[in-house]
Parts: sequence; C-alpha cells; structure tokens
Amino acid sequence: MAVRLTFYDGVGTIGGNKILLEDLEQATNVFLDFGTSFGKRGLYFEEYLKPRSVAGLLDPLEMELLPPLRGIYRDDLVVTPQVWDRVAASPLGRELSVNGVLLSHAHVDHSGYISFLRPDIPIFASTMTALIARAMQDSSPADFEREVAYLSQRELTGDLLRSGRSARQRPFVWLDAASIPPELRAFWYKNPAKTKGWDPGPPLAATDRVGGLHVRSWPVDHSIFGAAAYAVETSSGWIVYTGDLRLHGTQGELTRQFAEEARALEPKLLLCEGTRARREECITEEMVRDEALAVAARAPGLLIGDFGPRNVERLLTFLEVARATKRRLAVTLKDAYLLEAMHLANPTVPTVNDTEDMFIYNERKGTVAGWEEELRQRCANKVSTASQVHEDPRGFLLCLSFFDINELIDIDPSEGVYIYSSSEAYDEEQEIDMKRLKCWLEHFHLRFVGEEHGNLHASGHASGPELLELARIIEPEMLVPIHTEWPDYFASGLEGTGIRVRVVGLGESLAF
Repeated sequence: MAVRLTFYDGVGTIGGNKILLEDLEQATNVFLDFGTSFGKRGLYFEEYLKPRSVAGLLDPLEMELLPPLRGIYRDDLVVTPQVWDRVAASPLGRELSVNGVLLSHAHVDHSGYISFLRPDIPIFASTMTALIARAMQDSSPADFEREVAYLSQRELTGDLLRSGRSARQRPFVWLDAASIPPELRAFWYKNPAKTKGWDPGPPLAATDRVGGLHVRSWPVDHSIFGAAAYAVETSSGWIVYTGDLRLHGTQGELTRQFAEEARALEPKLLLCEGTRARREECITEEMVRDEALAVAARAPGLLIGDFGPRNVERLLTFLEVARATKRRLAVTLKDAYLLEAMHLANPTVPTVNDTEDMFIYNERKGTVAGWEEELRQRCANKVSTASQVHEDPRGFLLCLSFFDINELIDIDPSEGVYIYSSSEAYDEEQEIDMKRLKCWLEHFHLRFVGEEHGNLHASGHASGPELLELARIIEPEMLVPIHTEWPDYFASGLEGTGIRVRVVGLGESLAF
C-alpha cells in the first residue's frame, strides 16, 4: 500500500490536529495541521506552570505534547542529544522528514505547535491565515510555544537555552496568491524585534504542489477568516481534509462550494471534523446581531461586547450594533493591529483609521511594545481614553474581554450592560473565570447578558446535521472522524449511504 495516514493527535478529542500523510510512491510526507492540544496540555500545565523554554524540546516531548519524531524539530531547541533517549521506548518514535504542513487556519489548536518544527519546513496556507498568524505573534508576549510565523533562535548557555541575537521568518507558501502587493510584503518581512538580527527567509511563491503531490485548497466558512479545506492527490486517490468549517455562517456558501467540488474528485477518504457532532442547533451571525441589537437598544450607560479572540466576524457584528445605537465602537490595540494585517489580504476588512465610528480604547500599560507605539501614532486621532468613556458612557460600545476587565476601575461606570457573545465555559478553569467576571460586573453595576440569551453566539463549527449533509455531498469511499469527542455519530448518521466510517485511535495508522 502506497499511502499511509498516522494520527498523532486530533482524534478522540477536539483540537491538536497532527495528521501525517505519507505517499511512498511520490516520496512525500506532509502534515495536515500541527496544532496545540489544549486538552492534553491542560492535564499538566496551566497559566503559571508552562513548558520550560530553557529546556527546549524536553518538556513537550516528555509529557507527550509532541510526537517523538526525530528529524522534524528545531535543532536549536535540543539541549542535549540525550533528550531523545527519554522517548526512545515510545511506540510512536521514529526518524522522519517532511515536505511541509498544510495549515487549515490560524487557530492555535491547529497551528500552535508549528513553533517547534524545523525552520526550513514550508507552511502552506492562505494569505489571510499567514497574516493573522503574523499579527497574533507580533501582538503577544514572547513564548516559545507560539512561534508560528517566525522564531527566535535559541543559544545554549551551559545546560540552558536562552533567546539568541537573531530571529527568522518561517517559509510560508501562500496557496491563493499569484502575486504579493508591496504593502503586504513589507508587513510580512518586517523585523519584529529591532534589537535582533533578522532572516526574512526565501521569497514567497504560489504553488499547487507539496513535494510530489498535487494539492487543491478551498476557502471555507469558520469563526476566523482565512480558513481553508484541502484535497491531496495521492498515489491511491484523493484525500480530502475539512479543517474546521460550518454551513451556517455568513460565508456558508464557500463551504458548500468546497463540498461540491470535492465530490467531483471522487475522493478515497474524507477526514471530517466533528466538533459539534451531537449538536443540532444552528444559530447564525444574523441571529446574533439581532439579539445583540435588541439588548443594546435597551442598555443604559456603558455597553461592553465580549467575544472570542480573532473572531472578526463578531467584531463586525458589534460594529453594526454600535452604528444602529449611535455609539462608537472601541477596540483593543490587539484587535486594531489584527484588522490592519487582515486588511492587507482583504481590503473589505475595515481598519480603525478608515472607519469613522471605530476607535482604539487606550488601555493603561506600563510597558508599550514597538508595534503598539507605532499603531498609536498611526491612529493618534482615533484613540479613546478611560476618562472619555467615563464622561460619555452612552456614546461607546467597548470590545473587551475578561482579561481586560480591570479597565473598569479606570472607567468607573455607574451602570451598563456586558454582552457575553462567546462560547460557554467548557472546563473548570473557565467556570472559575466566569465567576470572577460576574463579581467584577456586580461591583461596577453592569448587568451580565449571555447565558440566558441563546442567540448571542454563533459557533464556528458545523452542527451534526450539517456535518452529515457535507459528508453526503462529498460522498467519499471512507470517512474518518477527527477533531471530535463523538466519532460514532458519523457511523450511525451515515448508515445506508455507502460511506464507510472508520474510527481511529491516537497513534494509529491507516494504509491504503
């Protein structure tokens, strides 16, 4: 059998996809995503207990956050060759080289552990995904688990790894860009740390091949812009990979178009996400807008909208709400920076400077990064302060989250509404955060609106019936459920269709 798939993560769980596709006849190995498994990571680590950057690969290999695949990881993260002795007995261990990673989108559970891969391994993605990954890394604290777009070279001092004097861009290959405009190129190749040397890497180039394999990509609808599905033409037939997607979003027609065109390939295998396999409800973004507008129209005083990071579709929904209620939308510096990056790939994405009723909320910070200072200068006339919000609370809709909540001390509102427009707490840690959030809101006399309003969040993932519809449209010979805790849902739901459903376990290989 010429083709083999090995599931190093992303099965029996949600997120952390690391699926290796090997084609022996074409001498090509490619990973489908290489993400952070938050479920597995959360068993051992949390906010103040993290893998030690000074130990490099040791912690993530020892705690099985990374598959023990010698040859694919950064040499500068190896403190000593004996690190491999610790995992030598693992049944998953082997020597490997790869021709690239097909990155479906920029969410960390699909992209995060690219950080540990060799810097010469190309990352194939949409232009939007690449720019979002770059903006996310620029605007976040330095973290060796989040070096997706570029990496800081480590140097060994004694038995400890320290951040070195140079940084290096990863070689992203943008599958949807025949040419790169100068403004976009300037952003991508900009040195993120002016105190370090900078290797911008090889020139960007469009392609439809990874190693010896032909690849097709399609834009699909998800809760982050730039999401893509893939099909790889292997020696044994086409393999289709959904990444994360939905049909009920504002760009749902893109997902349907992908399914129709994938069907025409007569695929041998479909790797299908199933995050919401047992959920049937389909709340749309239009429903979220209408519900949020109804709440906002009756809101006294200050109005705050809380939604998931990088969910720009939701940000645009709250921009509509702000306009309809004669308020100004104030976003964080991070959001403003992300919008500027995304605008380079899609000019319809608004920026603060080009949008009359959008402003930056000026958070109180002791240390200001270079990107923040430059952004404040570019948007000097579009910055709102806590005192301005305090004086005119009915004039603003603030886009803040739990992690910005201490700004309420400076704003000191007397009344208002906090619209929680994100997914419900799904673990004990998030439940604790939710309790803290409500204590803050009670202290500042803000009414929490969220859990009792079922239409304030539209999921980024297809419902169970939508997933089955997509599978029937694509009509593969075999379907393997991934990114789900309910793989058996597909077997029962597709019974009688002729589609064979194969449930695989962690570390299992499938050859054909």
